[in-house]
This record gives sequence, structure tokens and C-alpha cells, in this order.
Amino acid sequence: VQLVESGGGSVQAGGSLRLSCAGSGYTYSRYSMGWFRQAPGKEREGLASINTYRGTIYADSVNGRFTVSKDSAKKTLYLQMNRLKPEDTAMYYCAAKYAGYATLRSADYDYWGQGTQVTVSS
Repeated sequence: VQLVESGGGSVQAGGSLRLSCAGSGYTYSRYSMGWFRQAPGKEREGLASINTYRGTIYADSVNGRFTVSKDSAKKTLYLQMNRLKPEDTAMYYCAAKYAGYATLRSADYDYWGQGTQVTVSS
């Protein structure tokens, strides 16, 4: 299983970015997916998750600003991030878990990407 994130970068507060996570080596439709982030000195935070039926959940910190989606034909997960804030600065990771429910608990996930950096300046 391989997950590769892309789309990170530097943006000013109020701007937008779209992250992508390309998956390979597994049956994509059988896995729920999630987005996480980790800032220096902080714990990894679950942001958004989408299950095999495209049901979604979000952390309060990003609800209404971030949108998770997936293209099963392309085996790609997305995170559209709008109205970015300096506190959104972090390394962003995608993760996959076999089957079932959407969850923001990192311990529930089986596979992880290497991450993509997002920096938001004020």
C-alpha cells in the first residue's frame, strides 16, 4: 500500500489550497480514508474522514472550511481547504483504514502517507 500526498505549499491567511492523496496497492473502494495534520510540538490531529459510502465527518476546527472528497476511479483523496488561518500551518497526512466507518482517531488507520507541508502566513 502506498499513499502519496501533494498540493501543499505556502499561502496567505484567507487563501485556499487543495491537497491530494494518490493511493495504490490496495482495493481502494474497501477503505475509509482520513486527513490528519501535525504541527511542531503538537499531537497529530484528525481533520476529516470519508467512509466507503462517502459519508464524511469533520473536526470542529475545520468544519465549514475544509471539504474531503474522493475519486475512486483515480484512487485519489482530496482535501479542499478554504479560509486558511495561520494556525492551520502543519504537516498534513492522509491515511487509509480497511472498510467500515469514518473516524478521526489516528490509531484506527492502517496506512499513512509521508505528508505534505502547509504554511499559512498572516
